[in-house]
Amino acid sequence: MLRKNQKIIKRVFDFILAAILLFLIWWLMVALAVISFFDTKQSGIIIQKRIGYKGLPFSIYKIRTMKSSNNKNESTVTSRQDKRITPIGRFIRRYKLDELPQIINVLIGNMSFVGPRPDVQGYADKLTGEDRVILTVKPGITGPASIYFKNEEDILEKQQDPVAYNDTVIWPEKVIINKAYIKTYSLFKDIKYIIKTVT
Repeated sequence: MLRKNQKIIKRVFDFILAAILLFLIWWLMVALAVISFFDTKQSGIIIQKRIGYKGLPFSIYKIRTMKSSNNKNESTVTSRQDKRITPIGRFIRRYKLDELPQIINVLIGNMSFVGPRPDVQGYADKLTGEDRVILTVKPGITGPASIYFKNEEDILEKQQDPVAYNDTVIWPEKVIINKAYIKTYSLFKDIKYIIKTVT
């Protein structure tokens, strides 16, 4: 579990970096939202409920990449071959551009740049015992588990039952990786994960 001073330093780092990035790339997020609007014929920004810090739900912001998708039917367990994903949406997802609005979540304070990815209800909120240590940190845009499973959509695409494979293989492995991240946390490692994500 992170110490109080570590949480403070992490939050200050997140806030400063988020403010700088928003100043530099706000135009890109607006452009992507406009492109998505014309591509999907719906709002370019989608707001979804996720489980975050202390197991509490919060709203996460993303660029819409699917047609006829909404908070109820767009799951985190999808493959790039999902017919609801548009060709432009597929490109946006491949380069993780749909995650850019989450910089706003970081600035607000309900997410961090690095941490466990926020999941839909039924995963993190169902953790028990020592696994609940994952809920003591804010969810992240990236993290060691995200980097390890950077080709998650490709992996799921090859499975006969993607949801079952996620629940029995990928999710348990993410829990192990995220617990190790918290146990060995350092700001230096956070910076390394951010660099590794964008390079």
